Amino acid sequence: VQLQASGGGLVQAGGSTRLSCTDSRRTSSNNGVGWFRQAPGKEREFVAAISWRGETLYADSVKDRFTISRDIAKNTVYLQMSELKSEDTAVYLCAVNRSPYGSRSSDSYRYWGRGTLVTVSS
Repeated sequence: VQLQASGGGLVQAGGSTRLSCTDSRRTSSNNGVGWFRQAPGKEREFVAAISWRGETLYADSVKDRFTISRDIAKNTVYLQMSELKSEDTAVYLCAVNRSPYGSRSSDSYRYWGRGTLVTVSS
């Protein structure tokens, strides 16, 4: 598994953006994939996850604003982020789970990408 996250940048509060996480080695289609984020001075936190068959999990802080999806043919998982707030500013990382399912626990993820920075300006 080799993950590459992309799509970060500067976004205005209330705006939208989409992150992508691509597995260039095409070996994670049967695994759950999650998005986490880490803001400066804070611990890494769970954002969203998706199972191999499309079941989703969300953190309460992003539910109804963010949507996770995956395109198996493209080996890519997306995180559509809307109604962005300044507190969404963080480095966003994607990770592949050890199992076919998504999880809120970072310990259950085996492979991690390098992350992409999202900055929300107010």
